[in-house]
Amino acid sequence: MMLSDAPAERAILAGICRYGSKAYHDVGDLVSTNSFTIESNSMIYACLKHIMDKEINIEIDLPTILSSAKEIGLHDLVSNKEEVQHLSGIMKFPILLDNVRKLAVKVRKLQIARMMYDQLETTKDRYSQVRGDEPISQILGIAEESIFDFTSLLNDGDDAPQKVFQKVEDRLNELSENPIDQIGIPTGFDRYDFAIGGGLRRGTVNVVGARPKVGKTLFAENAGIHIARNLNIPVLNLDTEMMLKDHQDRGMAMLTEVAINDIETGKFASNSYKNQKIRDTAQDVKDIPYYYKSIGGKPFEDQLSIMRRWLAKEVGLNAEGKAKDCVIIYDYLKIMESADIKGDMKEYQLLGFLMTSLHNFAIKYEVPILAFIQLNRDGITKESTETASGSDRIIWLCSNFSIYKSKSDEEIAKDGPENGNRKLVPVIARHGEGLSDHDYINVNMIGKYGKLVEGKTAFELEDGTNIIDNNDLGNHNDDIPFS
Repeated sequence: MMLSDAPAERAILAGICRYGSKAYHDVGDLVSTNSFTIESNSMIYACLKHIMDKEINIEIDLPTILSSAKEIGLHDLVSNKEEVQHLSGIMKFPILLDNVRKLAVKVRKLQIARMMYDQLETTKDRYSQVRGDEPISQILGIAEESIFDFTSLLNDGDDAPQKVFQKVEDRLNELSENPIDQIGIPTGFDRYDFAIGGGLRRGTVNVVGARPKVGKTLFAENAGIHIARNLNIPVLNLDTEMMLKDHQDRGMAMLTEVAINDIETGKFASNSYKNQKIRDTAQDVKDIPYYYKSIGGKPFEDQLSIMRRWLAKEVGLNAEGKAKDCVIIYDYLKIMESADIKGDMKEYQLLGFLMTSLHNFAIKYEVPILAFIQLNRDGITKESTETASGSDRIIWLCSNFSIYKSKSDEEIAKDGPENGNRKLVPVIARHGEGLSDHDYINVNMIGKYGKLVEGKTAFELEDGTNIIDNNDLGNHNDDIPFS
């Protein structure tokens, strides 16, 4: 296997030696020490990089390079006569400045080819271990993972730990010159977004826990449609229970305020106003990037494949293998068949495995995930992390954890019936301010329309204040069910 070009490597180094920073800055975004296949060339580039990163306008000569080699511990380059002769030859090598970057592009392409070759060899080794009793999804997943890993291989920069504040001024200058309104992706629930730190952030798993039949699926639907329709950001709703037509009926009811029953039965057609509103809305939303996939009964490896394929086909990945803006909704986290899960594992271990896999996926592709879980029976009365069914890892690995539940009769009476029949309690908020103890966000669930409307918090209603600026509220369109 060749996949290398020694003369091109030598010419790049010669160009930096001859033209200094002019050549170095032309190739710095393309090559690294790993780009060179000859060890001597790799060491010389390390020295040149060390020099250029310290002083821009400096004349490069043999003593300067050898001094740099001593500083970074490359003693072979100094003490070995053959290495010094090799370096001297490079410094005399003729090269035009315009050709330096062209050759750097070539060397970079060869480096990528080598990386891919090595990755394919790894894939071959994994296939050689297949026994034949694995699920077909697992066998196909070996190649699939390899393909997706190719993009991440392109980001092969220095993995050494960095000083945290070394470049903080650059970041502060960038932020001050390009301020943003919100860090994460808004869900349409302003106070929830505020409590968790500005919406759904990249690379996070945001968990909402609820008891059965409380309306967690409506929460997911309302947030998903808001993000897809109002922000034009792709959303994938992975549902373990409901069918596509259920999402269609609920979504149309939510958007039009025509009762779900009228939509499901077709009775809307007998009313000209409802019929027209339904038809107009259907035309308006038919192309919004809101996706659905049933994952009920599918092995967890299949679910991960579905997510990866969606990212590649509908969202897109950048050169570093990270996803463009999008949201994945996972409704909901429960025990699934998996080739990687042993049959003797306990329930909390199984759920821990699933949560870990979701967390790793979110980190790898920098995707925000909004995941729902079932609360245990304690969730009827308690509002703490103890109510999360299954595994402590759900709490450890989530960015935030909120409880969504029905309000008690006493709470409805205290807040006023007009302020909702549900409440949302941010229990953990690693990025946001959360809420004060015993405070909660009022939510009104209007079941027949599949609609959730966020209200003020309990403490806001008590003292007449706002936890967020009024100017930040009410920015959603009046014809959709978001406050």
